[in-house]
Amino acid sequence: MELDPEFVEEFANLKVSTRQISAEELAQFDEQQPLQERAQPKHSSYAHIPQFFWVPPPPDDRLRNLLRKETHSVFLQRQADEQLDDEELQKLWQHLKQHITEITARKLELINYNDYCKLQTVVGEKCRNYLTTRLFAYLLSESPYLGFVEIVTIYNYAVRKVWTTKCRIGLSFYDEVGQGYLREFDLENYLMDLIPTLPQICDSMQPAFQKFYVCTVIKRFFFFLDRLRTGRIRIRDMLTSGMINELMELRKVVKEGEEGSTTNHFSMPSVLGIYDSYLNLDSDRNGLLSKQELASFGSGTLSSAFLDRVFEESHTYDGEMDYKSFIDFSLALDNRQTPQGLHYLFRMLDVQNAGFLTAQTLCHFFKGIQEQLAAYSDEAVNFEDIKNEIFDMVKPKESTKITLQDLHNCGQGETVVSILIEFHKFWAYENHNNDPQNV
Repeated sequence: MELDPEFVEEFANLKVSTRQISAEELAQFDEQQPLQERAQPKHSSYAHIPQFFWVPPPPDDRLRNLLRKETHSVFLQRQADEQLDDEELQKLWQHLKQHITEITARKLELINYNDYCKLQTVVGEKCRNYLTTRLFAYLLSESPYLGFVEIVTIYNYAVRKVWTTKCRIGLSFYDEVGQGYLREFDLENYLMDLIPTLPQICDSMQPAFQKFYVCTVIKRFFFFLDRLRTGRIRIRDMLTSGMINELMELRKVVKEGEEGSTTNHFSMPSVLGIYDSYLNLDSDRNGLLSKQELASFGSGTLSSAFLDRVFEESHTYDGEMDYKSFIDFSLALDNRQTPQGLHYLFRMLDVQNAGFLTAQTLCHFFKGIQEQLAAYSDEAVNFEDIKNEIFDMVKPKESTKITLQDLHNCGQGETVVSILIEFHKFWAYENHNNDPQNV
């Protein structure tokens, strides 16, 4: 690259002083520096930053990997040994009953801080780790009784913490990488070992169906907890989401004459519902779904433009969808009101992968709705009217672009995507708007 001649000439005319700077001038310059810069202490430890992250050994380093796994297992086992067992929890309840400060007229058993301190001295060391001063202060701030806390809230806290910690330790045993997350393979191993402890599942499930059950459960976890499709989910997210709690509810033994849970998403009825839906759509019984077969999903009025995008974005075999991709598809359409469902559908609508929808994008998908509308009714719908209604509902930050965040913020994301991909939903939306009671 050639330099501008005028720049070269101007640079050549610059004069650089070669005079030595005296000690007095240097001291004066130092005094002019900001006080905060000159006041920084010069500690010897600043020359060396201690290591705070250790890179996991490469997969081919078998010895180091075995050593890391063994160390991780020993650490987790020690943590498990520090948790209260059923007998210790029962003793904790007995100690709480012995240190009741007051019983209300409604037979509520309360304890104040003085008796709480006495309780701390009589319980074992493992219990003492749970009964902290901070815990009492927190429960006291939530208590309706001035200066008192119900003993049952203290006990429930201990039970929940023990259960959550044990569950975290159990999941961590399957963390092959040791970085606090599970991959699909790790979660599959966990579920295979867990199923025999779930009476509501193992007592009614045929052995041949087990792989489909595990696959369905894994896809649900990853659909809701791995929106960015990283291929892994954090153990912390699994615990805080409540999904593990729902899965563990299936440990409850169902007595004779009683029915198992039907609302639990991991129960056999829920999983069989997805599986049966897949089988019913597979009319040629080849184990895969073509675009024509998937078109019968739900109300059977999904637009062709939307289905084309689904098959473009989903993993297919010879142009047909497998069971794993169908689970994501089904979960998204059944959970359009959730951020995860909206994220999936927005990705299908974003034809250009630009991160936003334009009027041209909306027109592309609405043409499929107009084609179905022509088959059902002679009344035509002007796209400009629909476009204006959508932009009025969303109120995007940029007047010509609708982002995923705009759909989240407006609270109408489910309605917007539904009227663009499914004629049945669009028809319901139009009739709702034309209903005199809604005007």
